[in-house]
Amino acid sequence: MSLPNILTYGRIAAIPVVVGCIYAQSILDQPLWLRWVAVAIFIAAAVTDYLDGYYARIWNQQSAFGRMLDPIADKLLVASCLLMLAADGIIHGWSLWAAIVILCREILVSGLREYLAALRVSVPVTKLAKWKTTVQLVAIGFLLAGPAGDEVVPVVTMIGLALLWASAILTIYTGYDYFRAGIHHLIKEDEG
Repeated sequence: MSLPNILTYGRIAAIPVVVGCIYAQSILDQPLWLRWVAVAIFIAAAVTDYLDGYYARIWNQQSAFGRMLDPIADKLLVASCLLMLAADGIIHGWSLWAAIVILCREILVSGLREYLAALRVSVPVTKLAKWKTTVQLVAIGFLLAGPAGDEVVPVVTMIGLALLWASAILTIYTGYDYFRAGIHHLIKEDEG
């Protein structure tokens, strides 16, 4: 029950609240202010993604459980938000392909990491992958604001969609990078 793990639990606990706010606003046609609540909670959850790792390192509280749970929490947050934004219609048409690329990469990398972990091979997170996550989280924040944000600045949704495509491009590159690093071990395992 270290602070880094508590922050990760908080990120997971934020998911149903964010999803519930978007569902209530979009599907149940409730007031737009619910989107701002979703954005505020999402931002707090996204900040914990940075803080849990930071505190784990500086306080030397890194744990196997934390290393396992942190990326799962990230993927749950991103996937649930992308699915709600697609159901909401904010992500639609060609932009669905960006969301599909992001989700497929997350599944591919998770499977690869799980397989390599069984071989006791670690695949470290690259700086570019961290930037990809940052762009992805910022894009989702803009998209969660959606129509509420467009009332304040009419291009909020368009900025979110552009950032979603940028993160999808980074996602392809970093996914290939992970796959290329992992394929070496897969081939070696087959030859051995």
